Amino acid sequence: MENEKSKFDHIKGWAVDADSRNEPTYPMKKYTGDDHQRLNYTRPYQQPRNVEVLHSNERPGLTAVFGTSVPPSGLSGKVRRYAFNYSEGSFGHWLPLLLADRINVAEGIIDDFRKGVIPNILSEKGWKAEWKYNRKGLVQKVLVTAAVTVVVIGLLRKGNANG
Repeated sequence: MENEKSKFDHIKGWAVDADSRNEPTYPMKKYTGDDHQRLNYTRPYQQPRNVEVLHSNERPGLTAVFGTSVPPSGLSGKVRRYAFNYSEGSFGHWLPLLLADRINVAEGIIDDFRKGVIPNILSEKGWKAEWKYNRKGLVQKVLVTAAVTVVVIGLLRKGNANG
């Protein structure tokens, strides 16, 4: 074993965890040897799949337990399905998921109106707390949004007038 250790001494940090007294949880942790047994466990029963569940194309199957409260639906669901065609390490996966979240917010507001509920967007966005604790930031955010909106509307009108 000593010969094995000396082969790797040149690697910075090699065997830093060899001394149990140098472990971050020492002396609180009661070492039982079970740390090395964590892969030898009985897999829990598979949760029944009664709604569409999107999962990584890098893994062969579903995890034992998964969320089913909000299955993918509508335009945001289509964008999510598209995202899961790509590897988790690519922008093709994560950027569409971010876009799908934004689309889902709009779909939720439309759904509220469809059900006859008027959403309190200012409260749901946390503007009351922002006004109380970050008034300057909120005012700045509103002014920048208004300025960008005016510029975009101006450019669109200018484009229509020339067209």
